[in-house]
Amino acid sequence: MKWVSALSEHRFLKYAVAECAREISEALGDQSPDLIVAFVSAHHAARYDELSGLISELFADCFLIGCSGGGVIGAGREVEDRPGLSLTAAVLPEVDIVGFHINNDDLPDGDAPPSAWEDLTNVVAADDPQFMILTDPFSVQGENLLMGFDYAFPRGAKIGGLASGGRQPGSNALYLGDRTYDSGAVGVALHGDIAVDTIVAQGCRPIGQRMQITSCEHNMLRELDGRDTFEVLRETFQQLDERDQQLAQHSLFLGVVMDEFNDDPQLGDFLIRNILGVDARRGALAIGEILKEGQTVQFHLRDAETSSHDLDAMLTQYSSDGVPGSGAGALLFQCLGRGSYLYGRPDHDTDMFRDKVGNLPLAGFFCNGEIGQVSGSTYLHGYTSSFGIFRPKTPLLPSL
Repeated sequence: MKWVSALSEHRFLKYAVAECAREISEALGDQSPDLIVAFVSAHHAARYDELSGLISELFADCFLIGCSGGGVIGAGREVEDRPGLSLTAAVLPEVDIVGFHINNDDLPDGDAPPSAWEDLTNVVAADDPQFMILTDPFSVQGENLLMGFDYAFPRGAKIGGLASGGRQPGSNALYLGDRTYDSGAVGVALHGDIAVDTIVAQGCRPIGQRMQITSCEHNMLRELDGRDTFEVLRETFQQLDERDQQLAQHSLFLGVVMDEFNDDPQLGDFLIRNILGVDARRGALAIGEILKEGQTVQFHLRDAETSSHDLDAMLTQYSSDGVPGSGAGALLFQCLGRGSYLYGRPDHDTDMFRDKVGNLPLAGFFCNGEIGQVSGSTYLHGYTSSFGIFRPKTPLLPSL
């Protein structure tokens, strides 16, 4: 297995493709890629429909997947607010690649069996597929899509993101094979000698105490440990220092432990969700997640320093727990709200990945929402960096 990532900032798409293709061909030598992953910035929007043809002229026998992005990541660098094209080529021996395009109307209903999802994706759970999924934010119910994938393929990793760069329906591009779509979701199922390790850095730190939900209705949080939610929140706020009190006024979130059997949640075990609003009359908070009584929750704060520390901890944890040196390539799905906007400089997350995990070919894009797994289930996130690290399922034997 071999991955190569190339990046071009040429303002003409044709020449940007040629630059990336030349770098890829030089790196691969006489090997031909099986998969090309392409991310293209909105500066090339007028030429979106030309990209798949330009790539197929240079890499005739490979499978293409990709999308548009408000910014792109390639060769371990982040390109924001200027033209960018990221092409990543993967040589995948003993790996089958199955592509699929799904419209919202195609989604099976909640009572459909797993076989309905297998028919939709042309792959069966018994093959142990790993998924990359790219969706249009205007035309697909992403959470329903991910719930279905988890239901039908519980063992498979799922990574990806929501296309960005367009501000209205039909203004984003999704690439699959020789087709370009402006709606729906595209994806690839990879099965055979391949595994995908996932890392989701949500960029938050906990404040106050962990509590149990004792009263809620749908997404409305009413009581924590038998106390009024506002009372708990007021007490938590008063215990913060001045800096955190200021931060809590605009960057307060709720972390929900999704594994009901986890009695001691640690870093990465919380699903971070927005606080959408306040119902002062009922003393309730509206949360961006359907809640259940008995769930463990904790308030969280987010800022640049916290996001940096969280990413550092998640990558360090992976480096300690993972299979050292086994990764061949990686993809990063990073929120539009991170990057230079959050950190004041480019390449923060990519630099840290290189420092903690290694100099793997790293590509991706800045998303309208990130797909990643928390406690074994797949969710749509915001403000997140979601990584997928690709490696052979069969460990490489050391040479004698």
